[in-house]
Amino acid sequence: MKVGYLGPKATFTELAVKKVFKGFEYELYQTIPECMDAVLAHDVELAVVPLENTLEGSVNITLDYLTQVAELPIMGEITIPIKQHLMVHPRNAKRWEDAEKIYSHSHAIAQCHKFLHNHYKGVPYESVSSTAAAALLVKEAPDSNVAAIANELAAEEYGLTIVQRSIHDFDHNHTRFVVLTEKNMDFQDMSGSSHYKTTLMVTLPSDQAGALHQVLSAFAWRKINLSKIESRPMKTGIGNYFFIIDLEMKLDEVLIPGAIAELEALGCGVKLLGSYPAMMVDLE
Repeated sequence: MKVGYLGPKATFTELAVKKVFKGFEYELYQTIPECMDAVLAHDVELAVVPLENTLEGSVNITLDYLTQVAELPIMGEITIPIKQHLMVHPRNAKRWEDAEKIYSHSHAIAQCHKFLHNHYKGVPYESVSSTAAAALLVKEAPDSNVAAIANELAAEEYGLTIVQRSIHDFDHNHTRFVVLTEKNMDFQDMSGSSHYKTTLMVTLPSDQAGALHQVLSAFAWRKINLSKIESRPMKTGIGNYFFIIDLEMKLDEVLIPGAIAELEALGCGVKLLGSYPAMMVDLE
């Protein structure tokens, strides 16, 4: 089987994929939509894409493409710790403090704000598609005194020197990835996880006062724990939103179907995005 994920080599997504899907074939893609499209085109069986970061929140392109374009079921969730390091080309290891530009993903730059503010005030930052892409840019510019913020795998892959480790602002930073597939697969056999989540997409009836309160009440009186609720624009006009709701339980035959039926009776649109095992991966 083949797993598609966000490239280039040595992204945090690759760390998650190779930790969980050992012995699989791997295919790199340059964007998150390309990963999802590869599943729809049957070029890969699985796609692993980032969904949420502890510090920066949801990855909007993943949510929007998943709910409005690709519409692939979520079959699993992988959460990994995020550790960001500053790295340079070996030629510039002794003058890293004089770097003239910092490359990284926009989320990584935001996650290292304190370090950058203290050491590189006035130095421009340039956002690229991934932390690994930033490392690749530094590798390909040995004559320029530039730096990248990326993970340890990226430093190894592109032959860079880590000059400052763990420069992120907060230690408890994690990223959630979702596993998407068209096939009916038992992801639990691969993950060993016993913790399940169920994710719903809920559209409220228009111009109905208290609709969101009624939605939450449908879960509350059934004692269904919600771990997340997030609004996203429907892209049909200002003020039009739908909600992504994560339930801390596996899809059953009574409670969740009963809640969905109650929401539909209220005039809500409800779509099941997936009921899936969720696992935390230790990268050490």
